[in-house]
Amino acid sequence: MKHSIMSFYPKILFLLLGVFLIGPYLIQWLWGWTIPDLFPGAVENGLIAKNIPWLTGLKVSILIAFLVAVSGVKVSLKDFQNYKSNNE
Repeated sequence: MKHSIMSFYPKILFLLLGVFLIGPYLIQWLWGWTIPDLFPGAVENGLIAKNIPWLTGLKVSILIAFLVAVSGVKVSLKDFQNYKSNNE
């Protein structure tokens, strides 16, 4: 029983690292890369921000994580390894 509980800690740590560190920076980068090209007039008129701050990126990252959790998308390392081995 103790071994199975300990196996969840790396997964939880990886998820938290992704949501709180990698996610906001990735969202900031993608926002700054795509939004000004998609909506140049709105950015020039100040209707849409050209860049977003880290805290806003964190909020969007949490929203995406919540939507993925609610939608029931389930990705496991075993499934990924099976997919990879079948396609090689």
